[in-house]
Amino acid sequence: MDYLKPNVKLYNVPWTAVDFNGMPYRRLGRSGLKVSDVGFGTWKIGYPDTCDDSRVDAGMAMKMFDRAIELGVTHWDTANRYNNASGNSERIIGLWFKANPDQRRDVVLATKMFGGMDGRTPNHSRLSRTNIVESVYASLKRLQLDYVDILYFHGFDPETPVEESLETVEDLVRRDLVRHFAVSNFSREQLESYRRMEERTSARSRVLAVQNQFDILNGEAKHAGVLHFCAESGISFVAFSPLARGLLSERYLKPSAAGKGDRLFDEGTLEKDLNPAVVKKLSALDIVGRKWGMGITQLALAYMLTLPGMGPVIPSSTSIEQLEKNAAAGKVRLDDEQKAQLKKILA
Repeated sequence: MDYLKPNVKLYNVPWTAVDFNGMPYRRLGRSGLKVSDVGFGTWKIGYPDTCDDSRVDAGMAMKMFDRAIELGVTHWDTANRYNNASGNSERIIGLWFKANPDQRRDVVLATKMFGGMDGRTPNHSRLSRTNIVESVYASLKRLQLDYVDILYFHGFDPETPVEESLETVEDLVRRDLVRHFAVSNFSREQLESYRRMEERTSARSRVLAVQNQFDILNGEAKHAGVLHFCAESGISFVAFSPLARGLLSERYLKPSAAGKGDRLFDEGTLEKDLNPAVVKKLSALDIVGRKWGMGITQLALAYMLTLPGMGPVIPSSTSIEQLEKNAAAGKVRLDDEQKAQLKKILA
């Protein structure tokens, strides 16, 4: 965008805003950064014809990114290792930004690094200074960007000194290659170790968010107690796989209807995941959802957004229709009676 050239579209912008294109925003951690309540997880975006395990090709992704902006879904989440460590999710996002440079300021883009990528030596993984810096450079090249809004550590590194990792992030922030810092797949104990080091070193770039798996059927799948820690500490819990890998949708109300092409069926977990207790809960959610004028997907995401400590949710989508259904949840406001009823169903 040429900031010296008048743009009539900008003349009537509000003094301050609480939403964008109808989508509410919320603060990320204790920072001033705000993100859309419902984000866009892009791990399914890639080049399916290369057998990278993606489900959305570049052509459809371009259309979905366009629609996401229209819906106010401006918090996009990716990682360098998505799609079999191909970097393809980042590459396709980069193609969209190249075609839409004027939208860069509207999108809060997060990427992640940790696992082996861009090389095979022991120095091409973990959270050493070398790997953090080189991973960020590689991601920026694929994304065709000068900076990322949020850099996540994709896992905890028990080998590298925490101060080395945090000091490296500080340097990247000073150079404006990274704007904010977060972590993923961390336990409460690991978060506490980072918090202690931040306080000891007076770090400016503190952990704003932790991205862990969470859905209303299974809760915290791996690291129990992190959501409670987030509520206490002011860190935002960013839930990945908030729809239980697609389980929280109407298509599983009739288990016999699931077949080839369905994720849970293809991965061989349908029978285990869709047990009688889950079917009962899905049926109950469907009943109250119909009564309240929304589907199971909207109900699940809207309820999650009310939980103490919860930040934005980042469901993935394989179609514009899915993206629209997910986005609709951001505008839902559940009252206390509705929340109590849902809590009872999920107990």
